[in-house]
Amino acid sequence: MTPSAPVPRMTRQRREILDALDTRDFRSAQAWHERLRSEGSTVGLATVYRGLQSLAEQGEVDAVVAESGETLYRRCEAGDEHHHHLRCRICGRAVEIDVPEFEAFAHRIASEHDYGDIRHTIELTGICPQCRAASER
Repeated sequence: MTPSAPVPRMTRQRREILDALDTRDFRSAQAWHERLRSEGSTVGLATVYRGLQSLAEQGEVDAVVAESGETLYRRCEAGDEHHHHLRCRICGRAVEIDVPEFEAFAHRIASEHDYGDIRHTIELTGICPQCRAASER
């Protein structure tokens, strides 16, 4: 069994970052930094990047890679529970989706090849109803 990495302590900066995140929209580290600054925070951009990356590794923050290659973050709604997303390519809103058929498929394929500790991510992107309605106006 591989020893787990130590959990970083909850610093003031890390707490500010976590408190600023919401569970609805995925945004870039730079966008979350701008939000923090607008609320009076003095947390630096590099600290926001490191904090978000660390929080994502701990499962407290969801991270997805946008089509541009940029990593986007939001507060995780599901906690430690394994989950996937359906995310709007325009506004970043996301919903968590359950894909039991894929979970069964992943475990079957892993078993067939004698693999263990399987991890995967499913992210579907589309255009949400609000953005579709806005584009039709």
